[in-house]
Amino acid sequence: MKSTKTMKLVGLRMTRLILLASGLVAISIASAILFAQDDFYSGYGIELGGSVNLANELKAPTGTLLAAGLLMLAGIFRTELACTSLTTATVVYLSYGLSRLSSMSMDGLPHGGLVGAAIFELVMGVVCLLGLLRLRSINAY
Repeated sequence: MKSTKTMKLVGLRMTRLILLASGLVAISIASAILFAQDDFYSGYGIELGGSVNLANELKAPTGTLLAAGLLMLAGIFRTELACTSLTTATVVYLSYGLSRLSSMSMDGLPHGGLVGAAIFELVMGVVCLLGLLRLRSINAY
């Protein structure tokens, strides 16, 4: 049987890996939207057509995604933020994935890349949720 200290260390390593992956993905997507918006969206069959209004509207939530990604990474270095960081990651990824599913049920299937994004977001969200539940149960000892 593993000691509580060993379980906490294993839980912390897994938490750090989850936070690293989720944070890097969020920051990468936010950066791509902020700095290479046309290329990012054209990969999903979305043409912005030079619309300043559409570009502005699509970039607006990106700051939130960037900040969330930074908070996810902060939990790697500050263990007292690990639970908050995992909660943020869970909320971000599950809300994106579930919103896409909702859209698919109301509007129909989008470009295959967006379906893939929904699957990725849901999987990442579930992984973050499981990591959060595991971390909370380990720290309950």
